[in-house]
Amino acid sequence: MKKYEISVIPGDGIGKEVVPEAIRVLNKLSEIHGGFQLSYKEFPWGSDYYMQHGRMIPEDGMAQLEQSDAIFLGAVGDPALVPDHISLNGLLLKIRREFEQVVNIRPAKQLEGVASPLSHPKDFDFIVVRENSEGEYSSSGGRVHSGEDEVVVQNAVFTKKAVSRVMKYAYQLAETRDSRLTSATKSNGIVHSMPFWDEVLKELSSDYPSVEVENFHIDALSAFMVTKPHSFDVIVGSNLFGDILTDLGSAIMGSIGIAPSGNLNLNHKHPSMFEPVHGSAPDIVGQNLANPIGQIWTAKMMLDHLGENEAGAELLKAMEYVLKNGVKTPDIGGTNSTEEVSNAIIDRFSAVLQ
Repeated sequence: MKKYEISVIPGDGIGKEVVPEAIRVLNKLSEIHGGFQLSYKEFPWGSDYYMQHGRMIPEDGMAQLEQSDAIFLGAVGDPALVPDHISLNGLLLKIRREFEQVVNIRPAKQLEGVASPLSHPKDFDFIVVRENSEGEYSSSGGRVHSGEDEVVVQNAVFTKKAVSRVMKYAYQLAETRDSRLTSATKSNGIVHSMPFWDEVLKELSSDYPSVEVENFHIDALSAFMVTKPHSFDVIVGSNLFGDILTDLGSAIMGSIGIAPSGNLNLNHKHPSMFEPVHGSAPDIVGQNLANPIGQIWTAKMMLDHLGENEAGAELLKAMEYVLKNGVKTPDIGGTNSTEEVSNAIIDRFSAVLQ
């Protein structure tokens, strides 16, 4: 039996509610499957920890996380306690940067039982591959002077290494799916970084002759994701473009509360981290209304990353079955509680796998 050590950070708000539910689901799946075992070490880091210690994680926090096979994160942020720029940079972004989690992946698909706001979604099923280490979110730049003479410079940094890395991952992912890759660009308006982005994409294309490649400017691509999302398979984008497109992907699914993501370390030096796209939602904390689907789908992605693809596929099937049969939280039109949704998925495992 394969054994995996998982670092668990429930974080803030509803993260403390949906993470335990996802772990209940994982434990039942591993019990029934029988081929793997997950052990967990939970870390109480987040805004409450900051209020007690003046930092989001302890000084040796990264060393503690280093020992795990993967990191399972809930949600980060409680602006009533800690400003967002402190909480994010002190925990989520710190882990992404120091553990070289250079690629972010977020799937989006039409789920039966979840109403898309689109009139004709046509069973879309695509995945966005986002460069996760530099680009428009680089910290290069500064501010000088004041008043009407104030000058602000924000540099978008694109390196051949990072751009090639994310594109190779996207090409290889496309080869395992429908062999179609779409690149998000804006080379008609951003005159240095985006033509460079396009050049690297074309340069690498000869290494992946089976993959059909398209280039779309980000504004047109955003429109096409609304009018014909079914036409996409794998989309690769810079840090900013990928961030925007993945929130749009969540929206056309019907709720940001169901969207998962993974922050991947590709050099195997550090663990990867898996987190839902949704935030900490302090307005519904303690009401048993939080949608656990985003965290559970994230657990599926973690299983895939660990090589437990069969179990991951069963988890997704059970999740989709439950939604199709109307067991869902109020944010997506249901009447069920957080715990009831998790229980239904566990019951589905018992009915199908045992």
